[in-house]
Amino acid sequence: MPEGFKSIKDVFYTDPALKKIRTVINENDVINDFEVIFPEFKKVAKAKKTKNTIVTLKVENAAWRSELKFKEKEIIEKINSYYGEERITKIIFSAR
Repeated sequence: MPEGFKSIKDVFYTDPALKKIRTVINENDVINDFEVIFPEFKKVAKAKKTKNTIVTLKVENAAWRSELKFKEKEIIEKINSYYGEERITKIIFSAR
């Protein structure tokens, strides 16, 4: 690469003007990859949205909501370790 030029990847990950775009992409990654990270929850929970490191999960019923709320810390840790950074700090559970 010629001297003084940066790759698109370098610009994307370092340019402060693109921070909001990086945040939106990171938040959507959690929604898109939720079933990959938690295949065991495929039939009972679905990630619906993320905002400001908070993910909203729609769960099948109140019993599953209680069960997953009990495991919230473990779920957050698994998501963050999957990406190698802190992307989620809290989960909001709602029944379908």
